Amino acid sequence: MVVALVGSVAIAVFSPLLSLQTITIEGTSRVDEKAVLKSLDSQIGKPLALIDFAAVKSDLSEFPLIESYVTETMPPHTLVIRITERSPIASVKIGKTFELVDPAGVVISSATKRPAGVPVVKVAGDALDGKVYRSTAEVLLALPSQLLKRVNSVSASTADDVTLKLTTGETVVWGSADQSTKKALLLTGLIKDHTARDPEQAVEYDVSAPDNGIIRTK
Repeated sequence: MVVALVGSVAIAVFSPLLSLQTITIEGTSRVDEKAVLKSLDSQIGKPLALIDFAAVKSDLSEFPLIESYVTETMPPHTLVIRITERSPIASVKIGKTFELVDPAGVVISSATKRPAGVPVVKVAGDALDGKVYRSTAEVLLALPSQLLKRVNSVSASTADDVTLKLTTGETVVWGSADQSTKKALLLTGLIKDHTARDPEQAVEYDVSAPDNGIIRTK
Protein backbone atom coordinates (compact mmCIF):
# COMPACT_ATOMS: atom_id res chain seq x y z
CA MET A 1 0.00 0.00 0.00
CA VAL A 2 2.87 2.35 0.86
CA VAL A 3 4.55 1.69 -2.50
CA ALA A 4 1.27 2.24 -4.27
CA LEU A 5 0.69 5.49 -2.42
CA VAL A 6 4.20 6.79 -3.20
CA GLY A 7 3.76 5.78 -6.81
CA SER A 8 0.44 7.60 -7.04
CA VAL A 9 1.91 10.76 -5.55
CA ALA A 10 4.91 10.62 -7.89
CA ILE A 11 2.68 10.18 -10.91
CA ALA A 12 0.49 13.09 -9.82
CA VAL A 13 3.44 15.40 -9.15
CA PHE A 14 5.56 14.62 -12.18
CA SER A 15 2.87 13.91 -14.76
CA PRO A 16 1.74 16.31 -17.50
CA LEU A 17 -1.42 16.82 -15.45
CA LEU A 18 0.64 19.22 -13.31
CA SER A 19 2.81 20.68 -16.06
CA LEU A 20 3.58 24.37 -16.40
CA GLN A 21 1.36 26.03 -18.97
CA THR A 22 1.10 29.62 -17.81
CA ILE A 23 3.65 32.08 -16.41
CA THR A 24 2.21 35.23 -14.85
CA ILE A 25 4.39 38.29 -14.32
CA GLU A 26 3.43 40.88 -11.70
CA GLY A 27 4.96 44.20 -10.67
CA THR A 28 6.47 45.40 -13.94
CA SER A 29 6.20 48.89 -15.39
CA ARG A 30 9.65 49.56 -16.90
CA VAL A 31 10.66 45.94 -17.47
CA ASP A 32 9.39 44.48 -20.76
CA GLU A 33 6.94 41.80 -19.62
CA LYS A 34 6.82 40.11 -23.01
CA ALA A 35 10.60 39.84 -23.10
CA VAL A 36 10.62 38.31 -19.63
CA LEU A 37 8.03 35.72 -20.64
CA LYS A 38 9.96 34.86 -23.80
CA SER A 39 13.14 34.31 -21.78
CA LEU A 40 11.32 31.71 -19.66
CA ASP A 41 9.88 29.72 -22.59
CA SER A 42 12.11 26.74 -21.83
CA GLN A 43 10.20 26.08 -18.61
CA ILE A 44 6.82 25.69 -20.32
CA GLY A 45 5.64 22.08 -20.37
CA LYS A 46 7.76 20.95 -17.43
CA PRO A 47 6.04 19.40 -14.40
CA LEU A 48 5.76 22.04 -11.69
CA ALA A 49 8.04 19.97 -9.45
CA LEU A 50 10.75 20.00 -12.10
CA ILE A 51 10.87 23.72 -12.89
CA ASP A 52 14.52 24.72 -13.11
CA PHE A 53 14.64 27.69 -10.74
CA ALA A 54 18.39 28.08 -11.26
CA ALA A 55 17.68 28.63 -14.95
CA VAL A 56 14.86 31.04 -14.06
CA LYS A 57 17.30 33.02 -11.91
CA SER A 58 19.84 33.07 -14.74
CA ASP A 59 17.23 34.21 -17.26
CA LEU A 60 15.94 37.02 -15.04
CA SER A 61 19.46 38.22 -14.29
CA GLU A 62 19.62 39.37 -17.92
CA PHE A 63 17.18 42.17 -17.04
CA PRO A 64 19.14 44.85 -15.12
CA LEU A 65 15.97 46.70 -14.11
CA ILE A 66 14.87 43.75 -11.97
CA GLU A 67 16.10 44.34 -8.42
CA SER A 68 14.53 41.21 -6.90
CA TYR A 69 11.72 38.72 -7.43
CA VAL A 70 9.77 35.93 -5.74
CA THR A 71 8.14 32.92 -7.35
CA GLU A 72 5.01 30.97 -6.47
CA THR A 73 3.78 27.79 -8.13
CA MET A 74 0.00 27.54 -8.35
CA PRO A 75 -1.16 24.05 -9.33
CA PRO A 76 -2.17 22.74 -11.65
CA HIS A 77 -0.46 24.80 -14.39
CA THR A 78 0.75 28.24 -13.26
CA LEU A 79 3.96 29.90 -12.12
CA VAL A 80 3.64 33.44 -10.72
CA ILE A 81 6.71 35.69 -10.68
CA ARG A 82 6.40 38.86 -8.60
CA ILE A 83 9.03 41.37 -9.63
CA THR A 84 10.41 44.35 -7.73
CA GLU A 85 11.88 46.86 -10.13
CA ARG A 86 14.74 49.21 -9.40
CA SER A 87 13.60 52.64 -8.20
CA PRO A 88 15.23 55.81 -9.54
CA ILE A 89 16.91 58.10 -7.03
CA ALA A 90 18.77 60.58 -9.24
CA SER A 91 19.84 61.42 -12.76
CA VAL A 92 23.37 61.80 -14.07
CA LYS A 93 24.23 63.87 -17.13
CA ILE A 94 26.65 62.12 -19.46
CA GLY A 95 27.37 64.20 -22.53
CA LYS A 96 23.98 65.38 -23.75
CA THR A 97 22.11 62.51 -22.15
CA PHE A 98 20.53 62.21 -18.72
CA GLU A 99 20.81 58.73 -17.20
CA LEU A 100 18.13 57.90 -14.64
CA VAL A 101 19.85 55.76 -12.00
CA ASP A 102 18.98 53.77 -8.88
CA PRO A 103 20.94 53.83 -5.57
CA ALA A 104 23.33 51.17 -6.89
CA GLY A 105 24.14 53.25 -9.97
CA VAL A 106 22.25 50.97 -12.36
CA VAL A 107 20.88 52.92 -15.33
CA ILE A 108 17.10 52.63 -15.51
CA SER A 109 16.51 54.79 -18.57
CA SER A 110 18.09 57.50 -20.72
CA ALA A 111 16.66 60.75 -22.05
CA THR A 112 17.81 63.95 -23.71
CA LYS A 113 15.77 66.01 -21.21
CA ARG A 114 16.32 66.08 -17.48
CA PRO A 115 13.98 63.61 -15.72
CA ALA A 116 11.50 65.30 -13.43
CA GLY A 117 11.21 64.49 -9.75
CA VAL A 118 14.82 63.49 -9.00
CA PRO A 119 17.98 65.55 -8.38
CA VAL A 120 20.94 65.63 -10.73
CA VAL A 121 24.08 64.03 -9.29
CA LYS A 122 27.49 65.38 -10.28
CA VAL A 123 30.38 63.19 -9.20
CA ALA A 124 33.76 64.34 -10.46
CA GLY A 125 36.00 61.67 -11.92
CA ASP A 126 34.17 58.70 -10.45
CA ALA A 127 32.09 55.90 -11.90
CA LEU A 128 28.51 55.24 -10.83
CA ASP A 129 29.68 52.15 -8.97
CA GLY A 130 32.42 54.06 -7.11
CA LYS A 131 32.69 55.40 -3.56
CA VAL A 132 31.76 58.97 -4.44
CA TYR A 133 28.47 58.05 -6.08
CA ARG A 134 27.63 55.60 -3.28
CA SER A 135 28.16 58.37 -0.76
CA THR A 136 25.77 60.72 -2.58
CA ALA A 137 23.21 57.92 -2.90
CA GLU A 138 23.38 57.22 0.85
CA VAL A 139 22.71 60.88 1.55
CA LEU A 140 19.68 60.97 -0.75
CA LEU A 141 18.29 57.76 0.75
CA ALA A 142 18.50 59.28 4.23
CA LEU A 143 16.44 62.35 3.33
CA PRO A 144 12.73 62.37 4.27
CA SER A 145 10.49 62.70 1.21
CA GLN A 146 9.57 66.35 1.82
CA LEU A 147 13.22 67.32 2.08
CA LEU A 148 14.26 65.18 -0.90
CA LYS A 149 11.75 67.06 -3.07
CA ARG A 150 13.65 70.27 -2.35
CA VAL A 151 17.00 68.95 -3.61
CA ASN A 152 17.83 70.19 -7.10
CA SER A 153 21.32 68.71 -7.41
CA VAL A 154 24.04 66.90 -5.50
CA SER A 155 27.76 67.25 -6.13
CA ALA A 156 30.87 65.65 -4.69
CA SER A 157 34.54 65.36 -5.60
CA THR A 158 35.23 62.85 -2.82
CA ALA A 159 33.06 60.66 -0.62
CA ASP A 160 33.52 63.15 2.21
CA ASP A 161 32.44 66.44 0.60
CA VAL A 162 28.86 65.92 -0.56
CA THR A 163 27.06 69.21 -1.22
CA LEU A 164 23.36 69.73 -1.94
CA LYS A 165 21.78 72.52 -3.94
CA LEU A 166 18.16 73.17 -3.04
CA THR A 167 15.46 74.22 -5.49
CA THR A 168 15.15 77.50 -3.58
CA GLY A 169 18.83 78.29 -4.20
CA GLU A 170 20.40 77.48 -0.83
CA THR A 171 23.53 75.34 -0.59
CA VAL A 172 23.89 72.57 1.98
CA VAL A 173 27.37 71.48 3.05
CA TRP A 174 26.79 67.84 3.98
CA GLY A 175 30.22 66.28 4.20
CA SER A 176 30.34 62.48 4.29
CA ALA A 177 27.35 60.14 4.35
CA ASP A 178 28.05 59.30 8.02
CA GLN A 179 25.13 60.09 10.35
CA SER A 180 23.03 61.21 7.40
CA THR A 181 19.75 60.58 9.21
CA LYS A 182 20.85 62.88 12.03
CA LYS A 183 22.06 65.47 9.52
CA ALA A 184 18.70 65.36 7.73
CA LEU A 185 16.89 66.12 10.99
CA LEU A 186 19.32 68.95 11.70
CA LEU A 187 18.85 70.42 8.22
CA THR A 188 15.07 70.34 8.61
CA GLY A 189 15.41 72.31 11.83
CA LEU A 190 17.81 74.85 10.32
CA ILE A 191 15.52 75.47 7.36
CA LYS A 192 12.53 75.93 9.66
CA ASP A 193 14.47 78.35 11.86
CA HIS A 194 15.76 80.42 8.93
CA THR A 195 12.33 80.54 7.28
CA ALA A 196 10.80 81.86 10.50
CA ARG A 197 13.47 84.55 10.99
CA ASP A 198 14.57 85.90 7.60
CA PRO A 199 13.41 83.86 4.58
CA GLU A 200 14.58 86.48 2.07
CA GLN A 201 18.23 86.27 3.14
CA ALA A 202 20.38 83.99 0.97
CA VAL A 203 22.16 81.44 3.13
CA GLU A 204 24.25 78.30 3.20
CA TYR A 205 23.45 75.49 5.60
CA ASP A 206 26.30 73.43 7.05
CA VAL A 207 25.38 70.10 8.66
CA SER A 208 28.74 68.40 8.16
CA ALA A 209 29.09 68.31 11.97
CA PRO A 210 25.64 67.00 12.98
CA ASP A 211 26.01 68.23 16.58
CA ASN A 212 26.65 71.81 15.48
CA GLY A 213 24.57 73.06 12.56
CA ILE A 214 25.56 76.38 10.98
CA ILE A 215 23.65 78.92 8.89
CA ARG A 216 25.94 81.21 6.89
CA THR A 217 24.66 84.32 5.15
CA LYS A 218 25.75 85.01 1.60
